[in-house]
Amino acid sequence: MILQTAINKARSTGAYAELVTAIPYAEHLGVQMTQQADGFLFELPFRKALVGNHLLPAIHGGVVAGFMENSAMLHLLVSQEQGRLPKTVDFSIDYLRSAGPKTTYARCDVTRQGRRVAHVSISCWQDNPRKPVAVARIHFILEEVGELADSSDASPL
Repeated sequence: MILQTAINKARSTGAYAELVTAIPYAEHLGVQMTQQADGFLFELPFRKALVGNHLLPAIHGGVVAGFMENSAMLHLLVSQEQGRLPKTVDFSIDYLRSAGPKTTYARCDVTRQGRRVAHVSISCWQDNPRKPVAVARIHFILEEVGELADSSDASPL
């Protein structure tokens, strides 16, 4: 499986580009992932194609939400010990201010992880991490690769 190979390589080398490429929407958005001393930092470089409101201009809210959801998924794929695939069950987002035409960042915090379920909190900002543009929480079901292949919606993510 290409995704599992990308996860293993990311864990062993710290090079995350191949893992991001294995997730089509994350690749489409241009998500970048780096590991820092205090955890993973996710980056969404600005492109005009991401703008939803050209009058402000502001990044589309769906792009912000997709960036945050993909950041949480990538975070779990690399950091969890069990090697299970996260499947979104519930996603809740609070938009706090407009995301202007500039690079956007996110950090994730796994608040609870069991064998089958994980809860992740995400904060998303542009200039200052203390002034988030959005915060979110997401619940994932963690499935074995074989379980996912047996389900009727067998998309890898």
